[in-house]
Amino acid sequence: MGGLRDVPRTVWLLAAGHFVNMVVSVSFAYLFLYLTGPRGLGTGAAGLLSGIGGAGLVAGNFTGGWYGDKCGHRRVLLAAATTGGGLLAAVPLLPTPALCAALPLAQYAAGVQRATTSALVATVVPEGARRQAYAVVRAASNGGFTIAPVLAALVATRLSYDWLYVAEGVGSLAFACWIARMVPVDAQALTTGTATAGGGRGSAGEDVRLWPVLRARPAVLVLLSAILVTDVVYRQQYSTFPVFLAGHGLDVGVYGALLAINGAVLLCLELPAALALRRRAPLPIVGTGLLLVAAGYGALLPGAHIATAVAMMTLLTLGELLYKTPATAYVADQAPDHVQGRFQSLYAGVSISGVVLAAPLGGALYETAPGLLWPVCAGLGAAAGGAVLWAGRWKRGAGERAAPMPGP
Repeated sequence: MGGLRDVPRTVWLLAAGHFVNMVVSVSFAYLFLYLTGPRGLGTGAAGLLSGIGGAGLVAGNFTGGWYGDKCGHRRVLLAAATTGGGLLAAVPLLPTPALCAALPLAQYAAGVQRATTSALVATVVPEGARRQAYAVVRAASNGGFTIAPVLAALVATRLSYDWLYVAEGVGSLAFACWIARMVPVDAQALTTGTATAGGGRGSAGEDVRLWPVLRARPAVLVLLSAILVTDVVYRQQYSTFPVFLAGHGLDVGVYGALLAINGAVLLCLELPAALALRRRAPLPIVGTGLLLVAAGYGALLPGAHIATAVAMMTLLTLGELLYKTPATAYVADQAPDHVQGRFQSLYAGVSISGVVLAAPLGGALYETAPGLLWPVCAGLGAAAGGAVLWAGRWKRGAGERAAPMPGP
């Protein structure tokens, strides 16, 4: 496990904080039930508020790294965790109309937190060790989230939904305290845009336009576009896929078991896979992962049966296992220091875009032409994977760097 020795202590501390925080971070999974139950909203109003919250989450991912490049990612992470935690802890005390502002703002803070965490990891981990570092953080998050739904169900049924928001708010505030105490302030200095001359990297106070930096890295642009498309396809598993199963006589228990397969495989295999593949070029791995996502939806073409559903989820999970960690690390490795946060925000935003886009796009297609949904998903995923594989064969542009090779 020599690759794990390359992961700095700061990342392990971040991962530990994320694990504990994720154990209580499931309130939004119960948001619709909370709004239509204890809060007494109709399904239309609850759906609208849920949708606005999802848009806030995506917006926070797209903008969090920009704040970090200006103010320091550690500082922004503390502010986002504190703000989001305070809002969530106050939810039971707020009148229902106030939730229209508080819940989307809390989701926005969660998005900022996600992007700045990714950028902070990128700045404290040397090139060549970022894949395993991101895999450590993802493993901690996945581990926490495997425990969270069971605890949340107990709290919601034996106490009340209000306590889910209090617990998540307190967890986020505790995470902020953990970062303030355990993540060293010198990590902040690495994230304020003050770094070195040379290598095309900016200096302190330099006004850097993002587009010329991206344009000099065409493979990054291809990757971002492919991840945007793939996330809309990937997240059909949370919207149209359970409807498809129900329409073919497979109940919610089957769907829950399939999601358990996803979580268990990721928890057990993602970190070992990142270590085993860390010396291989990233884009072929990412492209292969996207093709596996496409193959997963292709497995549904014969129809909805237990065998096809299990094959779909297995392929989808293996694809996620291959593409998410190397793609995040690749974007970090290609980013100059002075725009590291903005690169991570772009990746974080496109990698969660399906939260807003997947359900309406997939739902509209499923309603009008249900037989086309899975072929379209498979085709889009295959096109995205093929584009990334193609980009991996390009000669590097002036701004691009070769993937660093870690030591033994």
